[in-house]
Amino acid sequence: MTRAVEPRTPITSARSVADRLADALPAGEVGDFDVSGLDRLGVPVISADHLGAGWPRAAAVGYGATVEQARTGAYGELAEALLLHGHLRTMTPRRASYRELRGAVGAHGVVDPRSLVLPAGTVVDDDQPRSWLPTLRWRTGETVLVPAEFCAADGADLPWQDPAERLIPVITNGSGAGDTVERAVAHGLLELLQRDGNTTAFRAMDAGVVIDVDEVHDPVIRLMLDRLADAGIEVLPKLASTAFGMPDVHVVGIDRQPETPALAVTACGEAVHPDREVALRKALLEYVSSRSRKVFSHAPLDLLRPVAPQAYWRREFARPAEAQESRAITAMRGWTHLDGAQLLALLEPVVLARRDSVPLSALPTVAPGSLDDQGALLAELLRRLADFDVLVVVAPGEGATVAKVIVPGLEAETMSYGRIAARGIERLRERDSPLVGLGTPPHAGAAPVVLDQAGRERLGAADAWLDLAAVARTIGPLYPLYREPTRHAVQRSGR
Repeated sequence: MTRAVEPRTPITSARSVADRLADALPAGEVGDFDVSGLDRLGVPVISADHLGAGWPRAAAVGYGATVEQARTGAYGELAEALLLHGHLRTMTPRRASYRELRGAVGAHGVVDPRSLVLPAGTVVDDDQPRSWLPTLRWRTGETVLVPAEFCAADGADLPWQDPAERLIPVITNGSGAGDTVERAVAHGLLELLQRDGNTTAFRAMDAGVVIDVDEVHDPVIRLMLDRLADAGIEVLPKLASTAFGMPDVHVVGIDRQPETPALAVTACGEAVHPDREVALRKALLEYVSSRSRKVFSHAPLDLLRPVAPQAYWRREFARPAEAQESRAITAMRGWTHLDGAQLLALLEPVVLARRDSVPLSALPTVAPGSLDDQGALLAELLRRLADFDVLVVVAPGEGATVAKVIVPGLEAETMSYGRIAARGIERLRERDSPLVGLGTPPHAGAAPVVLDQAGRERLGAADAWLDLAAVARTIGPLYPLYREPTRHAVQRSGR
């Protein structure tokens, strides 16, 4: 592959994990650099990007307590995007209806689309032909056909598919990369579990449960908390869920310092893990990185040009800006015209609310270090998901493996895309939320929830609905917390 012409960030070994991930990328030009100078915390935040003929433009940000950890994260994200893209474009989809496939391969050889947590109001026609791709049922090795859009991370991965037939917008959720397939699958599972735990419990739906960090042994957590306090930032670690016996954590912060770039005040970090300190450490580090990442992604280009090497800008402008989700780019463009105080005012009623607290020491956890081995971690996650099918698309590369993991029944994207099923209905009803109910939709703006047989039984054979109009009102101006345009798209589209 062609290396970037600018010097890369210093490395400590000739063949670091980050370098191995970079070498696994397709031929093209790649570079990385530190964008943490956009903030005042001095914690490494690495941007890496790739430009190659015949490949989609790819860029990512990585974070960690060290430069090498941040580089590894950045190149891992590039690998997720590009190796999966390369793998999927070699596959030939099977064109058939769900009814036809059930007859051909049996009920265990094809996923019922209703089990995949679809947007409320979706009509599933068992006789409609659609494109299916094979996945691996992880526990048994069987082949299972899944609608193609669930196997991809970006619409560009499926150039042969008519977007109009997709049951969901194509998203990255469930993607993982690593030097082993076990690490990649565990990574993808953790992301799915994270999204499942917080899908209706953070951002515009934040329950306001603040974690009191009363007892912590991890030195990185202590370092990050001290550094944030020294910078005058009030950190709010929050609990979204303890589903599956794992703390699902997100970190936000209150920063009123006048020198803070406005978009940095909207930063958030998320994580879930059986070890509560691992979850908190990851969420803290992602929060810190999000402060710089958001500024680098959406601030005016004149402000950003000195931060990145000239070779990066040459790669960035080598192609036209990508088409964007109109709601996301319109909302983020509005945010770029607000100052930090105005953005904080948007966040304070819910995102930064404090209604209850829980000690960190009271959250579920495991013995420290017991799941450091990725094989052990994967086995533990599979044990906790014993009632769920785990399906995987494996995209191997030289020195790295990427997985796209699909777990029917895990929830995601309720507030952004209206996706919800039985477990989401239960959780919102437990909160007495007016967004959902049982029976037929009671008024315009509410839509029927798509339920499979298991979901119907879970809800007592009842129909259910989600009030999509009320969801939109609940989100209001906070939509950029859910969906952001790709980096520089706001500024480039306005040029």
